[in-house]
Amino acid sequence: MLPLISSFALGVLFAIGLSVSEMIDPARVIGFLDIAGHWDATLLFVMGGALAITLPLFPWIHKREKSLLGERLYLPIQTDIDARLVIGAAIFGAGWGLAGLCPGPAIANLASGSGGVGLFVLAMIAGLWLAGRFNPR
Repeated sequence: MLPLISSFALGVLFAIGLSVSEMIDPARVIGFLDIAGHWDATLLFVMGGALAITLPLFPWIHKREKSLLGERLYLPIQTDIDARLVIGAAIFGAGWGLAGLCPGPAIANLASGSGGVGLFVLAMIAGLWLAGRFNPR
């Protein structure tokens, strides 16, 4: 039960962080991608803060076999850049650039009640379902 509660609490914390940094606002993300126009560097600072915490902890995390709560860690083991990775990254990037949303901010933004965000999340769920149907793993 503790892993479920901690997952929920960390998800709420992530949603609060996205809200405080205004990363649930698609205009912020699109402004970041508009390097030839009115560039908004906010996302750069958010990513920099995340990297400043993540990078020093990564070697420590990779040495662990279990989480702080004793659950098994499932870390990625594939290091090859293959067609599936490139195509998936291209689809993710196109969706992120067109909509200004990626999965975390989209789910956090559902609280806004925006029909466009709801449609994005439904399309995301459909894409996840389709990927699961075509992925033999």
